[in-house]
Order: sequence, then C-alpha cells, then structure tokens
Amino acid sequence: MKEKLALFLPGIFLLGFNIGTGSVTTMATAGANYGMSLLWTVLISCAATYLMIANYGRYTLVTGETALEAFRKHIHPAVGVFFILALGVGVCGSVMGVMGIVAEISYEWSKTIIEGGIAPIYWAAFFCAIAYFIFWSGRTQVFERALAVIVAIMAACFVLNFFILMPPVVDMAAGLVPSVPEVSSSETGPLLLIASMVGTTIFSGLFIIRTTLVKEAGWTIEHDKQQRRDAAFAAIMMFVISASIMAAAAGSLFAEGIGLDSASQMIGLLEPLAGALAVSIFAIGIIAAGVSSQFPNLLMIPWLLCDFRGTPRDMTLWKYRVFVFAISLLGLVVPLFDARPVFVLILSQAFNVVLLPVTVGCIIYLGNRADLMGAYRNSLLTNAGLAGLFLFSLLTGYMGFLGLRDMLAG
Repeated sequence: MKEKLALFLPGIFLLGFNIGTGSVTTMATAGANYGMSLLWTVLISCAATYLMIANYGRYTLVTGETALEAFRKHIHPAVGVFFILALGVGVCGSVMGVMGIVAEISYEWSKTIIEGGIAPIYWAAFFCAIAYFIFWSGRTQVFERALAVIVAIMAACFVLNFFILMPPVVDMAAGLVPSVPEVSSSETGPLLLIASMVGTTIFSGLFIIRTTLVKEAGWTIEHDKQQRRDAAFAAIMMFVISASIMAAAAGSLFAEGIGLDSASQMIGLLEPLAGALAVSIFAIGIIAAGVSSQFPNLLMIPWLLCDFRGTPRDMTLWKYRVFVFAISLLGLVVPLFDARPVFVLILSQAFNVVLLPVTVGCIIYLGNRADLMGAYRNSLLTNAGLAGLFLFSLLTGYMGFLGLRDMLAG
C-alpha cells in the first residue's frame, strides 16, 4: 500500500495546495447564492487543470528542467522574476486570508462546544505552528505524506457532507450546462465568482510547483503514463471535492433562500437546517483544507527562488527556516487586527486569472520548441486544447473585471 500511495503523492500534494479555504469559500458562496448553476465552471476548470498539470509535468520529464529554469534559460529572466513576484504577493495574501478564515471557522465552531468559544488568535497561532512544524523536517517526502493525511480528512468530510445535504440530481445535471445566473443580493456577483472559481482551480502556482515535484521525484519520460495518471487523479478529486462543497451549500442554504458571503456563516446557518453533526463535519473539512493549503503556501517562495537560481531545495538551511517563519507570522495578521479576509481572498483568486494567459502562453512556446522537446513536441490536439484554454482565460479575466467593476459601482 505504501508503494501504491507513493504513486499518487505528488498529485495529493497538488490537491492539498489547490483546495484551501479560498476554494471552500468560493464554492460555498456559489452554491448558497446560485445553487448548482455554476457547476459547469468547476468542470471546465478541472479539465483545464489536468491539461496544464500534464503538459508542465511532461516538459520536465523530457528536459529535466523546472518551469522557472525554463523561463530563465529559454524565454527571458524577466518572465521568471515576474512569476516569483506575482506568486509571492499572492502567497502572502493567501497566508493571511487562509489563517483568518480557519481561525474564524474554529472560533464559531468552538462556541457550539464551549461557552464564548476560543478566541481566533489562539486558533491562528495553533495552526500556524502545525504548518511550520511540518516544514521543519525539510524533506519533500515528509511534506507529501503529511499532506496525504490532511487531504484524506478534508476529502472525507466534504464528500460525507455532500450526502447529508445534497440537492436534487436534476439540479446538479442542469448545472453542467454553461450559463450565467441573475445577480443575487450578495455583494459577490456571478461574474466575479466565475473568475474566482477559475482562478482558485486553474492556479498558475500549481503548475510551476508541479515541475518541481516531478524533478524531485526523479521521473523521466518513461514515467509519462504514471505522471498523467497522477495528474488525472488530482484533477478528478479537485472536481469531486469542489462540487461537494457547492452542492452542500446549494442543498441547504440556497434551498432555503439564504445567501452567503463568508464560509464561517455556514457554521451558524447550517446547524438549524442540518444539525450539529453536519456543522462539525464541515468545520473539520474546512480546517483541514486551510492547513493543507497553508503548508504549500509556506514552501512556495523558497522553492521558486531555488528553481530560478538552480540551487538545491534544502529547506533545512537556516535562511529558509527564518524566512518561512516570518511568512508564517502573517497568519496572525487577520485575527490580530480583526480584518475580514473573505472578500480579499475572492479578489486574489480572481486576480490569479490574470496570470493564467501568461502561464498558458509559456507552455505553448516551450512545448513546441523542437530543440527542447524533440519528438515529444505538443501534438495538434494538445495545442488546440491549450489555445482554447488561453481564450477561456481571457474571457474569464474579462468577466472578473466586469464583476469587480459592477461591485465597486454598487
């Protein structure tokens, strides 16, 4: 079983990275405000995620280079610097938002057990310490195995909650047909939500880190079938978990005509509708999602810097331990200053769509270079899929801009 599990550990790592509190918040908000009508966005996004994971991984299988190495050597160093800066800013915002939501969820949940609950700052400090403790070992295998346990807990909770709160099957099937629902009373309109759902699923950082994991695993082109199977597992599980979160909110809150603007609202709103058990399962799931995404967030910037400079990814070096500790402290910002992280998270995920066209364009260019890929250059079908994704990313980016403009205009 350990050998079989090892085949999927890189995919599980990506799954833990991808499904975080931002995903939960976005999917729950979509389900509560618009039912299952935006399920098509999740399906297309997960299919596109598989395409990108498989192609970036395949590039590393053939060349032995990570994405940032390739950008620096074969495109321009400025492209690599752009990704480091853009993803670095996103990571810092995500660390603050993720821990803020996890602390808020834990606080609301603790109030159902202890009178007055446990203050958010203590929860944030506790979960920041757990993520940093896992990081301290410095070994990728430890990272992957720790995430496998956390992701298993997260997936089990959300899928179980789906069966408790699931909406009618007809509604789920209808949601696979692309459409844009009418604007609800929520501050987050459908256009901004669509952009956010695409941004949180087709995340550029996911594909950059994928090349690092493939190289770390020592895979070559002989492992292409295994690499694609691993990518498919990650994409399918992303769809299952994301759809489960959306369906749980649609089957309970949307069915009762109750909107949602933050994931923590579900703690109070779900209990009278579904009982304490469903609330506890949801809380455990979102906490696991937060920790599973927080940990890769801590690794992101050091790994990007190592890849760009072509240095070994030795996370036991003190310079990285001190640097990651400083990033961990950002997780205390939201509870300390009583900020509201949800809207910022949704905006940051919508901003990820801006990075996506550049990420797609880079792999189209690299994947068609005969001097790099040789006989493994992109096929016509692959190029067609990537071209379609490029256009889709431009469309959703434009939708996100319109949604943000409408929201700011009131």
